[in-house]
Amino acid sequence: MTTISQLSKWNRDISIAIGSLGSEEFFPALIAAVRGQVAIDYPQIWLYHRDLPPRVLYHEIPAHAVPTQIDRYLEGPFREDPFYQASINQPRSKIYRLSRITHNKLQESAYYNDYYRETGAVDEAVYLARLHAGNVINLSMMRLPQHGEFSDKEYESLYLLAEPVSELLKRHSEHNDFAITNLIQPGINHQIDLAFRTFGASMLSPREKDVLEMMLRGYGTDISAQKLDIAVETVRRHRKSIYRKLDVNSQTDLFSLFINAMSCLGEAAGADPLSVYMAPR
Repeated sequence: MTTISQLSKWNRDISIAIGSLGSEEFFPALIAAVRGQVAIDYPQIWLYHRDLPPRVLYHEIPAHAVPTQIDRYLEGPFREDPFYQASINQPRSKIYRLSRITHNKLQESAYYNDYYRETGAVDEAVYLARLHAGNVINLSMMRLPQHGEFSDKEYESLYLLAEPVSELLKRHSEHNDFAITNLIQPGINHQIDLAFRTFGASMLSPREKDVLEMMLRGYGTDISAQKLDIAVETVRRHRKSIYRKLDVNSQTDLFSLFINAMSCLGEAAGADPLSVYMAPR
């Protein structure tokens, strides 16, 4: 594809994304525009905040890969993710590449051995947009073996698109429906801590509640066992019981339930917001 035809395609595709700002069609349209310039695999949109677990807002990951790509990530490895760490530490750039941010030492890290190796990715880059109240949106773009690592030319193309992509992600977040549904508003850190301590208390045993809080704070099974001074198998047993009692099937479902129940913190008045959220209306 010639430079002129690439530019023409980008203009057409990004115009579609701009026209869909504030709607459910925006994320797939933006991804399609980027993909029209550079081949990418498993695109994902993540919302990060230092006081809450990450939330996946949109993804194009096949069902068979979701447990490895998303559910496993949310069980704790996200804390070691170089992109997550860059996001919550006031990122200065609007695009990062995994090999550069890890100084080509990814395979020496616990993050790689505990999680990333199983994703099958051979390269990854992200676009970042800083929002209000410490929120950051990431557009993650992996490369699987069939496409290989990003070439210098491909990464240069991604780099040139960083400004408009980041700005569009930010503008999309400013639409009312998105802000109300997804964003953490300023000045509620104490409420977040209260939610961690009270969520699920009305439905779980005290020890299950301890394990649940570890899960919500992003700790994996091994670290939870160490912090609670109990056996790993005991943590796993409590996790299964928590899933059953709260009627969820995955870490993603659990985090979504937690976020939704936070809207009932005020009404709960220090009690379990989940009991209010699940009460008949």
